Amino acid sequence: MKCQPRTPAVGSALGLHIHDYLYFQVLSPGDIRYIFTATPAKDFGGIFHTRYEQIHLVPAEPPEACGELSNGFFIQDQIALVERGGCSFLSKTRVVQEHGGRAVIISDNAVDNDSFYVEMIQDSTQRTADIPALFLLGRDGYMIRRSLEQHGLPWAIISIPVNVTSIPTFELLQPPWTFW
Repeated sequence: MKCQPRTPAVGSALGLHIHDYLYFQVLSPGDIRYIFTATPAKDFGGIFHTRYEQIHLVPAEPPEACGELSNGFFIQDQIALVERGGCSFLSKTRVVQEHGGRAVIISDNAVDNDSFYVEMIQDSTQRTADIPALFLLGRDGYMIRRSLEQHGLPWAIISIPVNVTSIPTFELLQPPWTFW
């Protein structure tokens, strides 16, 4: 798994471009109403054919989503937030897909990671997954989960994907803990 630092410039020396990112906005809870950046899996998973104006982002239980989910019912037709570790990225994606999730966002398990993306690649099992799989920085995933816990909420409400090129720069609400 290859790590890529976050780069704000299009066409940077590291080869990441704005189209290599996918953006989503948390609408609720309000204290994390920011636009977050994620990267799609490199060689597995589907793509977003629909823009979801308001869909639930449900933290998986257990967080690593390597087997049966105790809150799988709430993930059906929603998007799951899972944590890295315990099994392959593809295995996590398949678990969410089997629970009827529309997509999975896998946050790094290093909660202090606010700049390095992991390249999510297929495991050696030759399995596939049809739903989109995205990688989220550990600090971002931690802050979303922490806000939900503080508010006693079972999920966040998000819009995904968000076209950031249509939003004036001064209106881009970015997480204050992350440098863009």
